[in-house]
Amino acid sequence: MTVTTLTPTAMLPADWRDFFALTKPRVMRSVVFTALCGMLAAPVQLPFVLGFTAILCIAMAAGAAGALNQWYESDIDSLMKRTAKRPLPAGKMERETALQFGVGLGVFSVLLMGMAIGLLAATLLAASILFYVLVYTVGLKRRTPQNIVIGGAAGAFPPLIGWVAATGSISTLPLLMFAIIFLWTPPHSWALALLIRDDYAKGGVPMLPVVASARTTRWQMLFYAVLMAAAAVSPWPLGLAGATYGIVAAATSAIFLGLTAWVVVQRAATPAEMKAERFLFVYSIGYILAIFATLAIDRLTA
Repeated sequence: MTVTTLTPTAMLPADWRDFFALTKPRVMRSVVFTALCGMLAAPVQLPFVLGFTAILCIAMAAGAAGALNQWYESDIDSLMKRTAKRPLPAGKMERETALQFGVGLGVFSVLLMGMAIGLLAATLLAASILFYVLVYTVGLKRRTPQNIVIGGAAGAFPPLIGWVAATGSISTLPLLMFAIIFLWTPPHSWALALLIRDDYAKGGVPMLPVVASARTTRWQMLFYAVLMAAAAVSPWPLGLAGATYGIVAAATSAIFLGLTAWVVVQRAATPAEMKAERFLFVYSIGYILAIFATLAIDRLTA
């Protein structure tokens, strides 16, 4: 009789690409862009070296939060198709390595921000990391379908931090920039969640489309889209941005609302049928980039 002994799969050696993947580079690009727009929209312009340092710190903090998120969620990442090839579920590195990398990168980013820029910017940077990791990843994501609503605040910090890095203070406009991203996150994220509902269900993540009907999700998307559009246009009538920004914000927000209304009237039940949701998700990415780029340009040329 032949006895077969099963041995654990050997851990593949990690390289720089795996550490880079831990930082969630796609998310990091959006973080850097909105932070830069917040900095450029500020009435005070930092010297290039300090501005570059501030943006670098924000990028490193985003990478640290992404790494710690993947460290904590390696179990559910292995269950979902879209995340199964990440470094940890793919067996390319130890969980402890990801934890050490995330903590080290996060601490370094906050300390550097504090020494180079100031205490308030460093405090907000630390708060953004802790909010994403402790509040969203640990506290909300596996427990409530409102995870992305409350957790959306984590992604709204960058323009506020960029502004504070330049000015050392908080005022109305950066708070509105925070609000725009906060309110944009639910319709953007739920459009994707409707498309990959089965993946979230398999991972045990109670995203709204998993625990509620598609119809409920679609109406919730419209609710937040209306609030987002109001926040996006408001800098113009408040005198915080010019007509160029106001016209672009009004036009692009109207299209966003139209696409969300299109989603609401849909009865599609499978991802293959959800053309409106797919269109809205793609448009929402371009929308937030256009809003922030136009605001920064408008303020720079005022």
